[in-house]
Amino acid sequence: MIDFRYHIVSLISVFLALAVGIALGAGPLEQTIGDTLTGQVEQLRSEKDDMRAELDTTKEDLSDVTAFVDGSAQQLLEGALTDRRVAVIMLGEVPEDERAAVDARLEQAGASVSAHVTLTEAWSDEDLRAFRLALSANLVSYLDPAPEADAGLEADLAAALVQGLTRADPAAPNTLSTDASTLLEFLSTGDTPLVTVADEVTAPADAVVVLATPANEAADGEASPSPSPVPAVLAADAAVLRAAGSSSEGVVLVDGPRGSGTLIDALLADDELAPLVTTVSGGHTTVGQTTVPLALAAAISGTLGHYGFGEDEQVLPPAVTLTPVDRTPQPAARDPDCTRGPGVIAG
Repeated sequence: MIDFRYHIVSLISVFLALAVGIALGAGPLEQTIGDTLTGQVEQLRSEKDDMRAELDTTKEDLSDVTAFVDGSAQQLLEGALTDRRVAVIMLGEVPEDERAAVDARLEQAGASVSAHVTLTEAWSDEDLRAFRLALSANLVSYLDPAPEADAGLEADLAAALVQGLTRADPAAPNTLSTDASTLLEFLSTGDTPLVTVADEVTAPADAVVVLATPANEAADGEASPSPSPVPAVLAADAAVLRAAGSSSEGVVLVDGPRGSGTLIDALLADDELAPLVTTVSGGHTTVGQTTVPLALAAAISGTLGHYGFGEDEQVLPPAVTLTPVDRTPQPAARDPDCTRGPGVIAG
């Protein structure tokens, strides 16, 4: 049993140790300890100053590169997409400044933007699948060509969207066909529209740019990371890319920085889809936005690729010269029952 003397001895030991520590700290070891702490603080302060200077230099270099690309974009892009009409499809809400910057680069390349279309949540909401199935049944008769019977709901809707943006009236190639206008009306009206259309679409597009959806708007100078797509959304987005690739001259997917679970990350991991779609990462940057028209021109020429600074990407698309656009009116073929002439895909 521990008695009172044991407690006394323990307390005396504690106080002796404390006294020795105070004596040493205030005496022989005072200078050593002080010098060590002072040295560590000075080293940390110096490292912080070096890192701040390095960061400032990096920001200045990046600013210079951005200014150079911005200043040379007109010369670099001129004539890349002469007279092409491009429909811009947004897979959700995209920051206005990023969308406008891509538009500006397309226009610098000689293209015009024929449409801005945004997919709503209803496009892939699992709770609305029955509604989309019913709508799809009404759309199929207006599709030409129509997807295979077993292609699936996503393929049918994607074909309707892309054909609604690209099918021209054969006799008047600068106007949408009647069927194309009907398809867009079905998709964009009603109590639960699948898409929103910024302005009335009157001219058919030759090619398509698809803008992926960032998770949130970025702070000044920072990237807008894209969310990791869930399977249902990924399937719907992939269907849009496939339809755009088959019903237009070319398609480019533009996404945010690689390595943050972007749609491009998912696409490049798909061995079947990756070779079929041209992509540009870093769409939030001046470099990425300037790359978009060059990548689209290459895609139209038949050269597909993945452009950016990430894994499995090339820095710059190849230089190509496109064949001039031919919009010569053509006599419309007639349906066997003479009820409606088939649309023609622009380009």
